[in-house]
Amino acid sequence: MVENYEEIIKGVYKQLTSSWNERNAQGMASLFSESGECIGFDGSISKGPEEIVAHLEPIFRDHPTAPYVTKVKEIEFIGNKGAMLRAIAGMIPPGESDIKPEVNTHHTVVLELIEDEWKVLLFQNTPAQFHGRPELVKQMTNELREQL
Repeated sequence: MVENYEEIIKGVYKQLTSSWNERNAQGMASLFSESGECIGFDGSISKGPEEIVAHLEPIFRDHPTAPYVTKVKEIEFIGNKGAMLRAIAGMIPPGESDIKPEVNTHHTVVLELIEDEWKVLLFQNTPAQFHGRPELVKQMTNELREQL
C-alpha cells in the first residue's frame, strides 16, 4: 500500500509543478486542502485554494514565470494519513535553455489523505543559495540538469 501511495504522492507533486509550468493557478490550487498553505520563493503565504488562486493569477498574468525542473529526493510517511515529500527544483528562464542556479530551491510538500484523496497541506518553496558554499549550488544544479 505504501508503494502505491508513494506513486500517487509523486503524481500530486508532478501535477503541482506541471500546473506551475503551465501557469495554471486553478490547477495548482485544486490540489490543496481547504486550509492548505503555499509559501512562495519570496516568502509570501497564501492559505486555502481561493487565496492561492488570487495570489497566483496576477503572477502568471503579469510575469513570464520560469518552468520548474524537479527531482523528488524522498517521501516520508507521517502516520497512516500523512506524508512529506522533499524535492529539489531549478528553473529555466523563458528564452533560455539551461537552469539558472541562483533560483534553485528546495520544495517541501506536506500532504494528508482526506476522503481517499491526497491533498496538499503545505507547499514550501525555499531558496537553495548555500551562502558561501558554491560547490553545493553547482552540485544541485548538475543533479537537476540530469533531469533535462
